[in-house]
Amino acid sequence: MSTGPGKCHVIVFANEKGGTGKSTTAVHVAIALAGRGARVAAYDLDHRQRTMGRYFDNRADTIKRIGRDLPMPRYLTHDGDSLPRFTEQLDELTTDVDFLVIDTPGRDDRFARMAAQRADTLVTPMNDSFVDFDLIGQVDPITYKVTRPSFYAELIWEARKARAKADGSTIDWVVLRNRLQHIEARNMRRVSEALDQLSKRVGFRIIPGLGERVIYRELFPKGLTMIDSRDFGEMGLAHVAARQEMREMMGALALPEPAMPLFA
Repeated sequence: MSTGPGKCHVIVFANEKGGTGKSTTAVHVAIALAGRGARVAAYDLDHRQRTMGRYFDNRADTIKRIGRDLPMPRYLTHDGDSLPRFTEQLDELTTDVDFLVIDTPGRDDRFARMAAQRADTLVTPMNDSFVDFDLIGQVDPITYKVTRPSFYAELIWEARKARAKADGSTIDWVVLRNRLQHIEARNMRRVSEALDQLSKRVGFRIIPGLGERVIYRELFPKGLTMIDSRDFGEMGLAHVAARQEMREMMGALALPEPAMPLFA
C-alpha cells in the first residue's frame, strides 16, 4: 500500500481521557515513520500540556548535542484558539509530506473534532479498564455486556459521516490497547470481550499498543524513542521487548508503506 504521489496520510491520536499513553505513542509512530525514510510532519493541538511539542524540542536539543542525524519530523504546536492559524498550519504541515501525525488534547476540543474529520487513520489509545472503556461504550454492571455506545463513539461516527460526505473517504478507526502487562486477568478478559462486542457495532479495529514500561518515561528528557536504541547505550530485556512492541504496533496499524524498511 502506498501513500501515492502528493497524498498526505493523516494519523490523528484522539482520546478525551488522559493517562492513556496517547502522546508517547503518537511521537513513537511519527519517528518510526521518519525512520523508514518517510517525510513526516507532526502537529500538537494540546497547547496546555504540549507533550508532543516538548518531546520534539528535547529531541532537537539531543541531535544538536550529539552531532548526529536522527529521524526528525517537522512539527508545530497550535495556540488552542485561532481557527485561521489552525487552517494555515494544517495546510503547511500536509504539504510535501507522506504522513501528518496529530496529537489532540485529552479533553473535548473543537480543533480535535476538526482534526478527526481530516483523519485517514484515527487512533484511540486506551488502558485495559472499564474506566477507559466507558469513553467509547457502556456495559451492564452484572453481565459486562455492552449496552450502548458512549458519547465519544457517537462523535467519531459523526466525524466519519462528515468525512464521507466531504470527499467520499473513510476513516480507519483503531482502538489501541496500551499498558496491558499488569492488569488482572479476569478484568482483561472482560474488557477484551466488551471491546470485541462494541467493535462489531460501531466499526473500529483493535490492536496491541505499548506496554507499561519505565523506559518510555526515561526517554522523554532526551527526546529519544525505541527507534533510537543504538543511541542510548546497552539494551536490556525491557528495551528488546519494547522494540518488539513497536514492531507489532506499527504492523497492526497497517499504514501506507514507504519504500525504506523499519528498524534497519
